[in-house]
Amino acid sequence: MSNTVNWGIMATGKIAHTFAKAVNFSDGAKLYACASRSAEKATEFGKLYGAEKSYSSYEELAADPDIDIVYVASPMSCHYENVKLCFEHGKNVLCEKSITMDSAQFEELIAIAKRKDLFFMEAMWMKCLPSFLKAKEWFADGKIGEIKAVRADFSNPVEYDPTDRLFRADLGGGALLDLGVYPLTLITAFLGYEPKQVLSDVNVDHGVDMDEAVILKYENAYASMVAGFDIENDNRAVIVGTEGRIAFDPWYFCTDTVRLYNKNGKLAEESITPHLCNGYEYEIMEAQRCLAESRKESVLNPLSDTLQVMKIMDRIRAEGGFPV
Repeated sequence: MSNTVNWGIMATGKIAHTFAKAVNFSDGAKLYACASRSAEKATEFGKLYGAEKSYSSYEELAADPDIDIVYVASPMSCHYENVKLCFEHGKNVLCEKSITMDSAQFEELIAIAKRKDLFFMEAMWMKCLPSFLKAKEWFADGKIGEIKAVRADFSNPVEYDPTDRLFRADLGGGALLDLGVYPLTLITAFLGYEPKQVLSDVNVDHGVDMDEAVILKYENAYASMVAGFDIENDNRAVIVGTEGRIAFDPWYFCTDTVRLYNKNGKLAEESITPHLCNGYEYEIMEAQRCLAESRKESVLNPLSDTLQVMKIMDRIRAEGGFPV
């Protein structure tokens, strides 16, 4: 592989546009090809972001020998088949979250990636952001002591539209897979991936989970989260320890600001790192670093972390009794 990483983008929806902008901004990255089920959309997207090739089928994109890695941006219900297609053609993959519909699908994809010796990572950009990494550093340095509680929410009102993927169970709709994956990822990154108990209350409407409240109990700590389409929330995250707390600015999963407070509630440190582009560049840099070092998974977001989050979401769905 040359010093330039040739990216292929599979699917051309809203999030693919955000990602394409970051690819074009990132050093060593090139938007080489894109694909849509619609030839017109693929051509339009390719022209907009300067892709060398535009394909009207995912199969053509996956088969292109000049692509180094594929970013899968299709609806969640398609991730399993789309990632599998890429692996069959020997392509490394960065796949949008939630990475699959359940942990069983993900475990199968992990096995294929390992068998074919390919790089695989969920595009959980939050875990690559400087704000998140600074919080992890403060915690590792013992600056908040032992964690006793974590709170992270992600709710914002979305008007019901039966054609929108968010309200279609067959496309992976619902608040948990779309929004809940963020607070669960943050909680487990700091408290661990094996809570003793998971308690949830889920509101099912229109055939999907519209919102849920979840409590995760650990040996000496607990975490709480709310995710949903029904209410406006401040979408903050705070990690409380015996010696202080870490507080992210609102919209913690994309913020550039995080603060450390001492046990008396006074500000001790503040970290502000403005995004170089739109924040997606950090996961692009992480994926490219892994490829350059011949790593098959990311240290910042290893497959085992993603798998455990998926298993917790499986538990919430099972206990909540809502459609998968």
